[in-house]
Amino acid sequence: MIDYLVIVAYFAALLVAGYAGLRRARDTKGFVLAGRRLGPFMYMSALSTVVLGGTSTIGGMSLGYQYGLSGAALVFMLALGIMAIGVFFSRVLYKYDLYTVAQVLGRRYGVSARRISAVVVVFYTLMVGVSQVLAIGTIFNVVLGMPPAPAIIVGFVVTMAYCVAGGMWSITLTDVLQFVVMTIGIFGLLAPLVLAHAGGIGHMADVLPADFFTPDGIGWPTILAYFLLFFFGFMVDQGNWQRIGTARSPKVAMWGCVAAGVYCMLYGVTAALAGAAARVLFPSLADPDQAFASAAKAVLPVGVLGVVLAAGLAAAMSTASGLLIGGSTVAVQDLYADVAPRRANTVAANRWALFGLSLLALVLSFVFTSVVTATTVAADLLASALFVPVVAALFWRRATAPGAVSSMIVSAVVTVVLMGVYGVDANEPVIYGLLSSVVVFVAVSLATYRRHPSPSLRPPAEEPAVSPVG
Repeated sequence: MIDYLVIVAYFAALLVAGYAGLRRARDTKGFVLAGRRLGPFMYMSALSTVVLGGTSTIGGMSLGYQYGLSGAALVFMLALGIMAIGVFFSRVLYKYDLYTVAQVLGRRYGVSARRISAVVVVFYTLMVGVSQVLAIGTIFNVVLGMPPAPAIIVGFVVTMAYCVAGGMWSITLTDVLQFVVMTIGIFGLLAPLVLAHAGGIGHMADVLPADFFTPDGIGWPTILAYFLLFFFGFMVDQGNWQRIGTARSPKVAMWGCVAAGVYCMLYGVTAALAGAAARVLFPSLADPDQAFASAAKAVLPVGVLGVVLAAGLAAAMSTASGLLIGGSTVAVQDLYADVAPRRANTVAANRWALFGLSLLALVLSFVFTSVVTATTVAADLLASALFVPVVAALFWRRATAPGAVSSMIVSAVVTVVLMGVYGVDANEPVIYGLLSSVVVFVAVSLATYRRHPSPSLRPPAEEPAVSPVG
């Protein structure tokens, strides 16, 4: 009963933060960018919670349960991706007031590229949202005995209540709370206690396979796949780009990304070790995704269990909210705005889009069953179709609209077909999808550069006489 009360109190705190955000989100920029007013701590903590969702917590412990320390490879690639965004992208995006991936592609390559990329981004954010909803259901189901369907619905209702109320302001305020809860719950409570119950690192090394404490136990092909999926994919992740727009200065945007990346690496190692410890305690779990909840239930006393469960829920809910508002922003600003430009620039339009996308994520959560698989499907398509055109838009003078559009279409088709051939968890779809994107983009851009030079990323009012980017 006490653990239930702790979680209820946590949910109540989230709703209070959502109400506080409602009072601040008075215009579109306030709703989607929190007024561009976040300082270092709020920005870094909010960014960290976007990275460390259910995939990093539930999935991270699941991979640690299966492969040991090398299970942290997934979170490491996410962390490297967020650091790379800060170092390479943040100043350009902040300078030109760009906060969606589709805006960059649209400004450089035109309307067709913007629309295609917007569809890909919305699909990606939707699927990551699905993975987080699944993580919420797993925690409730294993520890509290609640059936998966109502568990998923409860988590969804609370998350959407504060998201739709205040948009990015509410999400940021709740993210700061969730960051504190996650730090205490994972670093201070769950990991130390589950390691102690497993006999410590020394005993774990004696009873677990030898490769559980090597950096490549998960296998180099899988590590490569995570690099291609989550490093490249995360660099063009809409939730991350939109967060950059919330910082109060380019300096905060850049260094906040670096600090968040370091924190996430530490979190990934901690989750993987906790998962390996859970393997000692529960060597025959039917579903590795249950490692987090099973370990928490076994080693934590009453009351403390509620805090750690809240930490797991915080991880999933913060990522779900951050990604879904990113998808809804793209849907409104880069798709709906073409149909109704005046209505698109309203808080109401963004609220309805956020609610609709979230409701669709809830429905799809009853179709997918694996946290990591749902994320992998989305990351495959995002990395394959958008990474090359985005990087070229920012840094390559000879990039052209025909090159961008053709590479997005070809790489998306290649990736989807190979997922059907090899399976959604295979490495081949993203590898060959990226290769096809590079080949098609470079070949078509070089062939069409003189006839179709692309404009600069600068807003039209600042456009120079010579259009190609130098």
